[in-house]
Amino acid sequence: MARNEHISRLGDLELFSGCSKKDLQNIAKSSTEIDVVVGKTIIEQGDMGTEAFVILDGEATVRRNGRKIATLKAGDAIGELSLLDRGPRTAYVEAATDMRLLCISSKEFSKLLKATPSLSMKMLAALAGRVRELDRKIFG
Repeated sequence: MARNEHISRLGDLELFSGCSKKDLQNIAKSSTEIDVVVGKTIIEQGDMGTEAFVILDGEATVRRNGRKIATLKAGDAIGELSLLDRGPRTAYVEAATDMRLLCISSKEFSKLLKATPSLSMKMLAALAGRVRELDRKIFG
């Protein structure tokens, strides 16, 4: 897949919604495209997160505590909070089909944030929007 398509997929993610095209280009340069076969575990619930993924092609099944909670498809992100806190994974994710993923390591992402401080502010704004939306859903 061409870098332009990587940039487009990254730009569609809520986490990167405030990023400029240059920011997205830098994120794409810091990422790697990988292939995953059907049935492969992408994320294990409880493991410490060291990378995030953007689905380029294919589908994944998400389970929390053994219960299916979602099906993810092209354009969706997997484990994006690990880019920020490297905390434990909150769900198990398995490839439901053969997949192509864009992998962004937290180490590379940290380097990028240090080199581009304005990117941090844009991501904080996107996260604040997420928190406000969750607050509205829970408390009205």
